Amino acid sequence: MGRPGPAALAWGGLSLALIGITPFRDAEWLFYLCLLGSLAAASLAVAGGRSLAGIVLGSVTVTFASALCLPWVFRGLKALRDNGKARRKVRIAKPVLLSAALLVVFVPLLASADAAFANLLGSITPDMDGQFTFRWILVFVLVAIGMAGASLVIASGPRLPDQPRKPSRLSIMEWAMPVGILVLLFTAFAAVQFTALFGGADYVLHTADVTSAQYARGGFWQLVAVTVLTLGVVAAAARWAPRRTPAERKWLRGLLGALSLLVLVIVASALSRMWTYQQAYGFTVLRLSVEAFELWLGLLYVLVLVAGVRLEARWLPRAITGSGLAGLFLFALLNPERVAAEHNVARYEQTKKVDVDYLSRLSADAVPVLLRLPVEHRCAMTGALERLDDRSWQSWNLSRATALPRVTGLRAECATRY
Repeated sequence: MGRPGPAALAWGGLSLALIGITPFRDAEWLFYLCLLGSLAAASLAVAGGRSLAGIVLGSVTVTFASALCLPWVFRGLKALRDNGKARRKVRIAKPVLLSAALLVVFVPLLASADAAFANLLGSITPDMDGQFTFRWILVFVLVAIGMAGASLVIASGPRLPDQPRKPSRLSIMEWAMPVGILVLLFTAFAAVQFTALFGGADYVLHTADVTSAQYARGGFWQLVAVTVLTLGVVAAAARWAPRRTPAERKWLRGLLGALSLLVLVIVASALSRMWTYQQAYGFTVLRLSVEAFELWLGLLYVLVLVAGVRLEARWLPRAITGSGLAGLFLFALLNPERVAAEHNVARYEQTKKVDVDYLSRLSADAVPVLLRLPVEHRCAMTGALERLDDRSWQSWNLSRATALPRVTGLRAECATRY
């Protein structure tokens, strides 16, 4: 295998960035998202992929190879066993077993000889109960199988589909009419949005007979659905529309460019609605997450516009996937639970309204901000914050290490007051 190319290095860097953010964040849901993103990026670094189908398959190739790698590993071990020269070079089992045996003998003796040394060992040695042992054996086996799967992919060099462009099957009329009608529909919707934005909101609300909160909340999810579905329309039109003549290319650029620009208006409307709703009812991690997702969808349409200028989109699948993984890293770096807590605390300072029950369920990422609330609200959270008492090294992260001393001080303060 030769040197890794720029794409492999970029995917590898994204994988390391995503898994590297996890020691700094305490939110479990964010950890699992970053872990999945890191695995997908690592698989793409090994397997590659250029087209949309290649990117999708490349992101799971190592996972599937891991499920099929055991016969390949056994064949390799058998070949290694039969090759005397290679066997002498990798003979490591005996020294490992001898080292383990020496540790088993001497560690207990030294620990019993000195209490300070025993305490040091106790602080770094986990409690070896059955559940712990099973969990770490399982983790070791999964990691080993994953590494074997990656090795199989590297050794076999799978050929992922480049998805060659098929001959066009639609005439201009067949695709331009439905897309043109959609453009007219979106134009009418965008006009209403601009009317609401530039002073006509009262008219829209009175006409629709809804409150401001209902107007903001009720349309967000529908607009997200419109944004996602329109991506499918754009992809289908770009795939099947003819582009042989200058006129065909002008129709393609014009209609898909107009559609993408109008969808950006819909994206802005959706984000404006969610922002208005959060200002009225408070910020949550879910609301921030869907806002981030909608922002990423808006970026996708910008990429589509860029690709449509020259009608060249071979780079687009990798750009879409890379921007999604990079966006996930930035979202984790932003620390969404802390951001949600900061907005809710600021909202309390202005309105004296706060959802203590929701805030108490946030992870240690939000604790430094939550301690700015009045003492009665802080003390109401102490029961829920007992989940931070796990001080084992497996549960360590920077957010938890920073929050624990403050939570300990809060408990002492609450015990004194109440």
